[in-house]
Amino acid sequence: MFNKFGGLKYLIVLAGGILLRFIPFRAPNLEPVMAATMPFAKKYGRLSGFSFGFLSMVLFDILDGKVGIWTWVTAVAYGLIGLAAFSFFKNKQSRPLNYLAFSVVGTIVYDALTGLTIGPLVFHQPFMVALIGQIPFTLIHLAGNSVLALAVSPLIYRWLALSPELETQSAKNYLAVDQL
Repeated sequence: MFNKFGGLKYLIVLAGGILLRFIPFRAPNLEPVMAATMPFAKKYGRLSGFSFGFLSMVLFDILDGKVGIWTWVTAVAYGLIGLAAFSFFKNKQSRPLNYLAFSVVGTIVYDALTGLTIGPLVFHQPFMVALIGQIPFTLIHLAGNSVLALAVSPLIYRWLALSPELETQSAKNYLAVDQL
């Protein structure tokens, strides 16, 4: 069952993406979640796409010690982005421009779902303040996700998702010690 998600490579990318988000002094919305969710959704399906986006947000907030209502809103929103990525990539090739196209639309939808709801509904921020503050945030998010979609998503798909060497069973066989 675990291999249906991508197995070991899923864990490697999930852990790596979470660790990258702990780099200090980076823009808070410059993160690899979208870039990794798309290739996993394409290769392993809707459940993998949903869970990758969802777990990326939940596990980061748990490790960061900042779990709140925003954790669940952002996790569900990224999970839905993962489901949408599966539908989008079901009949499309793993090409940089396809990743870019989905990333642009996905980022705008994600930022609208999260940025325009959490501030006003949870923190009682006026909607116009949230909207105006969301514009530069979304522009940075779009820039980061666009670069990562063009450069990283195809590599994740080619080097990890398609790699038989990193399948869980192959890794177990490699690590097995039969000569004791």
